[in-house]
Amino acid sequence: MNELDRIMEIIEAAGFSHTGKISMDTVELRDEVRDMCRNGNCGKYDRNWSCPPGCGTLDQCRQQLLSYKTGILVQTVGEIEDSMDWEGMKDTEERHKKTFLETAEKLRKIAPGFLPLGAGTCTLCRECTYPDSPCRQPERRISSMEAYGILVSDICSGNQVKYYYGPKTIAYTSCYFFDFSS
Repeated sequence: MNELDRIMEIIEAAGFSHTGKISMDTVELRDEVRDMCRNGNCGKYDRNWSCPPGCGTLDQCRQQLLSYKTGILVQTVGEIEDSMDWEGMKDTEERHKKTFLETAEKLRKIAPGFLPLGAGTCTLCRECTYPDSPCRQPERRISSMEAYGILVSDICSGNQVKYYYGPKTIAYTSCYFFDFSS
């Protein structure tokens, strides 16, 4: 069994709703996605090591991604009552993040040096030390796909993974990048 097969076995056993292989030529880092961070869409810009500018410039992120040869998209899809069902959205997000982090820990053992990019800001610590002190867990820190300038809907469509699953659903998408090919 090759490395990618072992990784896919772990990811598929984790219980994500959907997975898909990423073709690296579909990975585009966009200034306009970073601008959404800067404009305060989630409120973590300049407040967290995993978010801009703490996670590096877009050029630094681009350089880092050049060393990776393959990636895997993972999604958790949940049902919600309506577009105002914040509790349903939060429950799905928490389930996704928990599964994503647990899977990342398993992957670290067989693929050191991989890059996990999550959904939303890093939440490993109750309060981030940014910018006053170094990150407490740099080896486990998770930046978001958006922090790296990735437009999630584009990378999904470029890799034949649905982004929208219809009304009364919410999907959280993350990915893992690896430095070997299949």
